[in-house]
Amino acid sequence: MRAAARLSVAPMMDWTDRHCRYFHRLMTRRTMLYTEMVTAPAVIHGARDRLLGYSGAEHPVALQLGGSDPAELAQAVRLAAPFGYDEINLNVGCPSDRVQSGCFGAVLMERPRLVADCVAAMIAESPVPVTVKCRIGVDHQVPEEVLPAFIETVAGAGVRHFVVHARKAWLQGLSPRENREVPPLDYPLVLAMKRRFPELVICLNGGVSTLSQARTLLDAGLDGVMIGRAAYNEPELLLEADRLWGEEPPRSLDEVLTDMRPYIAGHLAGGGRLHQITRHMLGLFAGRPGARGWRRLLSEGASRPGAGLDLYDRALDEVRARAA
Repeated sequence: MRAAARLSVAPMMDWTDRHCRYFHRLMTRRTMLYTEMVTAPAVIHGARDRLLGYSGAEHPVALQLGGSDPAELAQAVRLAAPFGYDEINLNVGCPSDRVQSGCFGAVLMERPRLVADCVAAMIAESPVPVTVKCRIGVDHQVPEEVLPAFIETVAGAGVRHFVVHARKAWLQGLSPRENREVPPLDYPLVLAMKRRFPELVICLNGGVSTLSQARTLLDAGLDGVMIGRAAYNEPELLLEADRLWGEEPPRSLDEVLTDMRPYIAGHLAGGGRLHQITRHMLGLFAGRPGARGWRRLLSEGASRPGAGLDLYDRALDEVRARAA
């Protein structure tokens, strides 16, 4: 069985695009990165190069798919295979109205047999592991009953790796944001799943905001920990992520910022806009002198026509001047 990534950055809609992932990869060699969720119909009918293209520097990187039709998901996996992702993940956790209306995401917690059919079809077409990201339950389900039954059913179809968001999803009455914060976390239940299914890879998502928390959960027996918004809003924490594997950080923050310049230059030369990259970097320097100027210059100026590396350099100079 393939070893799990001890740390991963969660798939987040509108956030973990290819520019975000490239930036994160400069800070950590080992952490598994995930794409935003892409629906199976979009892969089949959409602009695949735009939806699935990425830099080879991003590896290891996983593609997250959304859908509930086994044939569609199988076709999407087949079409995605040439892009060379390291893992294909099925979303069984997103609670938004859009995914509910399409009968995928967290609503699939109520249909474990359908999920099993979906992953079996995906596995038949995939040259890489197929994994599942799920919740502990939805609405009035009893997680202690639902989650082990769900895992057992889906594992029976061939999935060996589960990422469990340790919260229920309330499909009615809570917004997607509230579903990330309001339902209580149940780490003991996820740990119990690892004890109950020792042959499976069990990773935890939800509420983890520091590498110290991640290490504690790994020491408790989990195979991996997934960090979401903390890694996005305070990306510097990823500079230390490789220590979870006993390795030294690959770069300093200054080196990362320098290494981003040719990437930004290439994007601009291809007709891209500065803000498409720098919006993922606004969380740098949080709590440090110059952080406000960094955010202000980039958030106000990077979306303007013609904004380029000179603005990026000015924002960086603002931080360095305040730190001197």
